[in-house]
Amino acid sequence: MNLKDKIIHESLKLFSLNGFLNTSIQDIISAANTSKGGFYNHFNSKEELFYVTLIEARQIWRERNLYGLDEVKKPIEKTKKLLENYKDRYLLDAENFPGGCIFIMFAVELGDSRPHLSQEVHKGFVGLKAMLRRWLSEGQESGELYSGVSIDTSTEIIFNGMLGASVNYSVNKSYEELDNSINSLISYLSKLKR
Repeated sequence: MNLKDKIIHESLKLFSLNGFLNTSIQDIISAANTSKGGFYNHFNSKEELFYVTLIEARQIWRERNLYGLDEVKKPIEKTKKLLENYKDRYLLDAENFPGGCIFIMFAVELGDSRPHLSQEVHKGFVGLKAMLRRWLSEGQESGELYSGVSIDTSTEIIFNGMLGASVNYSVNKSYEELDNSINSLISYLSKLKR
């Protein structure tokens, strides 16, 4: 791993544990085992590093959460697979995110103090909700879901359930509670099926 990648990787870990605001450049330099010159050779500022780590975090999110979804044809089954991946492949990724979901950490801490950075994080939430809404709509159109199911309400329940499970897991690191939370969402989806 080259120095730039090491700085990004260590920053992901530190940001997930401590947040962006509570992680200093010195913390990053120490974790990456480099110098100020080594840091500034690759990044002009901590904010520039934020954008790069956000891109990397999104890539990891896609790799972990979308894994195997191409093989799943039915949209509701695809949603269930996403939830399973979110639980087992993403939230348990202590190598990259030992503190839990970095996007939730960013959203909570940056909302008031750095709204321009928070807006970048929010774009990912908007994308996730749109994907869930699209799959649920496709499931309803194909007859996989009951016709009376409110797609907007179901999207909100699943999206907010995912965020809640992530926050809870970040606090208590209980796989059993995480498993129960995500399985409740999967059970909810099953009850909407024809």
